[in-house]
Amino acid sequence: MCAQLSGVPIIILKEGTERKQGKDAQKNNIAAAKAVAEAVRTTLGPKGMDKMLVDSLGDVTITNDGATILDTIDIEHPAAKMIVEVAKTQDDKVGDGTTTSVIISGELLNLAQELMDQSVHPTIIIRGYRKALVKSKEILKELATKIDINDKETLLKVAGTSMNSKLITGVKSHFADIAVKAVNQIKEKRGERILIDLDQIQMIKKEGKSLIDTKIIDGIIVDKEIVHPMMPKSLKDAKVALINSSLEVQKTEFDAEIRIQTPDQINKFLEEEAKMLKSRVNKLKEVGVNVVFCQKGVDDKAQNFLAQENIITIRRVKRSDMEKLARATNAKIVNNIFDISAADLGKAGKVEEKKIGDENMIFVSECIDPKAVSILIRAGIEHVVDEAERMFDDALSVVKAVIELPYILPGGGASEIELAKRLRAYARSIGGREQLAIEIYATALEIIPKTLVENAGYNPVDLIVELRSKHESDEGNAYGINIDTGKPDDMMKLGVIEPLMVLTQAIQSATEVASMILKIDDVIAASGLSKHSED
Repeated sequence: MCAQLSGVPIIILKEGTERKQGKDAQKNNIAAAKAVAEAVRTTLGPKGMDKMLVDSLGDVTITNDGATILDTIDIEHPAAKMIVEVAKTQDDKVGDGTTTSVIISGELLNLAQELMDQSVHPTIIIRGYRKALVKSKEILKELATKIDINDKETLLKVAGTSMNSKLITGVKSHFADIAVKAVNQIKEKRGERILIDLDQIQMIKKEGKSLIDTKIIDGIIVDKEIVHPMMPKSLKDAKVALINSSLEVQKTEFDAEIRIQTPDQINKFLEEEAKMLKSRVNKLKEVGVNVVFCQKGVDDKAQNFLAQENIITIRRVKRSDMEKLARATNAKIVNNIFDISAADLGKAGKVEEKKIGDENMIFVSECIDPKAVSILIRAGIEHVVDEAERMFDDALSVVKAVIELPYILPGGGASEIELAKRLRAYARSIGGREQLAIEIYATALEIIPKTLVENAGYNPVDLIVELRSKHESDEGNAYGINIDTGKPDDMMKLGVIEPLMVLTQAIQSATEVASMILKIDDVIAASGLSKHSED
């Protein structure tokens, strides 16, 4: 980049800096964004394909989850990275719809390119897109159906729709039931609001057995072992103490020297240590404790005393597990053993050590109204276990979304087709060049049903025409693609539904990133040489 002063060039940017301006910059950015969208497009829907991702260490991930794909692949182009950020935003806010948002953003940019080739300025396109987004939100609210958050059947349909994958076809209803139970168990009402913290649902993955053996535990699984072989391996009616201090003789904070001159003094010293540990164990026994989870260490002598009292003890438990145990058992985490009282103890119907796969784990189950639960995911091989976990992530997120905002929309492309129809009618009322932008916005939304049809192996042209025809009638709003028959069908009757929050966030994220990329008309890339390498 240089300027001219009396015919003499003035260098402004460092040597090696690359610059693309105007249409070249816009075309380059749009091409990069479209490439990312195309990478995930074939994964959309129940008949979508999977991607095999191999990292630099050779580890393989097989998935059709858009967020996972985009998070795993190494992308360099700055505009393409912006599309990846859309997927992350969608995943963080609603947990599902990542592939939808990326595909729509790619199509918005693709169609904008066609308008720019016809000399329509990007600013006009962006203005039209923003008007279309505002109108889309209004239309979606009109189309949405309010539900009762206690209607388990509807919640199961929402969870099932998010898990429409050939991987778990045989156990979809089983997985959906687990997801709904888990979210309902941890939800809390505060005033008029319902709060759901999905971090309180612990997912433990173990290879072995089959997907149907996946189950929900009304409590917490701790990936530890009982510290002493003489302690009970199973206990009913557990009274649980959570201790955030060590069951060891405390060392002084300063250097000290103890001079021992006779063997009796050694014995007295050791006896005093044992008394200190015994007093801690006696305190636990006094308040009725029979299970101890300790965040720090447990001395060998203390282990013996605890074993003599038949108190199950687990040491070095993670802080996050301690917090979940507190929510599951209703126990309080105590810092000083001598301050513990019966009111600080939690309750669990059963505490036992089980061997799962090659490891022993502690199951704290049968808790009364636990506010933290565990899902034990089982499958024959590692790739299937990992993919099942990703599906649970999506299912839990959509159930949370529909409980927090209890409105649903028909899936299978039905909402996008209806939205496109109404946006075209709205565009005619706007007029001018912005009308063109709103019309291509409507066309871009139809990429979702079109992609669903293509991925299922049907002819997209014929089916989209049939769908549009159905939506022209007053009762055709819920018609989308029946993937099994390749014909338009009522999605609400089929139980293919999705939360309003997911689609609203998807089109908002897609519109924002498309507008941002369209506004860029100059890309200045710094030299590849770093300062250190030049030195």
